[in-house]
Amino acid sequence: MQPIYWLLFLIVVVFGIGAFWCFERYSIRVKQYTVCLNNLPANFSGLTILHLSDLHSKQFGRRQTKLVRLINQQKYDLVALTGDFVNKFKPDIKPMIDLINQLNKVPVYFVPGNHERKTGFQARESLNAAGVRILDNKAVRMVKNGQCLWIIGVDDPHLGKACLNAALEQVDDSAPKILLAHSPNIYPEAIEKRLDLVLAGHTHGGQVRLPLIGALIAPGQGLFPQWDYGLYQKGQTTMIINGGLGESDLPVRFNIKPEIGLVKLLPA
Repeated sequence: MQPIYWLLFLIVVVFGIGAFWCFERYSIRVKQYTVCLNNLPANFSGLTILHLSDLHSKQFGRRQTKLVRLINQQKYDLVALTGDFVNKFKPDIKPMIDLINQLNKVPVYFVPGNHERKTGFQARESLNAAGVRILDNKAVRMVKNGQCLWIIGVDDPHLGKACLNAALEQVDDSAPKILLAHSPNIYPEAIEKRLDLVLAGHTHGGQVRLPLIGALIAPGQGLFPQWDYGLYQKGQTTMIINGGLGESDLPVRFNIKPEIGLVKLLPA
């Protein structure tokens, strides 16, 4: 083959790899789950939670236009943000605030991740100003026509700051309990406490997922992690791990696109 053809072939290969790299990092998918809870009050049947995680200061178009447009095409009743919305290497809070300010006017709950904590949680004041409820080892009761459920949040389990007992001390009835946590490492304790649903992030689905195998590695779990992505069920406790929107350390995704999660609750 003549040198010019080798050069053209190389250009095509490099262009193809670059296009695939961009597609995997910026092609957003909507992942839907239905979770049945044994004691879900009738007034909360069909309640849908928009679950977002691990933005890492990433931009999806100017002022998050691409991301917000897709999110607001969905129907949701509340928003759960499970941490790492800033990046500790470049702690820019504007991408997060641009996103939050354009969401539909529903309750928004936030739990901090390790990146927030490693940057001194500089976003706290901006989140409060945006009307976001920060649940760092706290619980809040949602009431709808006299019936209720609990939204519980813990500080980052990955850094050992979670205190589920402190949050549960604020729960004073047997209504369903939904736990927001950045890291899925809280799952065994959530099972022990008989919580109904856990929403977590942190793993990014591994960022690189091999067919039939799944994630190669996840922070805090090492190689071939036990909890990397998707839905897990044990006893009465369901856990959903969001694939996240951004990346950490390396700007690479393979077989796990940025994700918007929608979790619909139904009575069992």
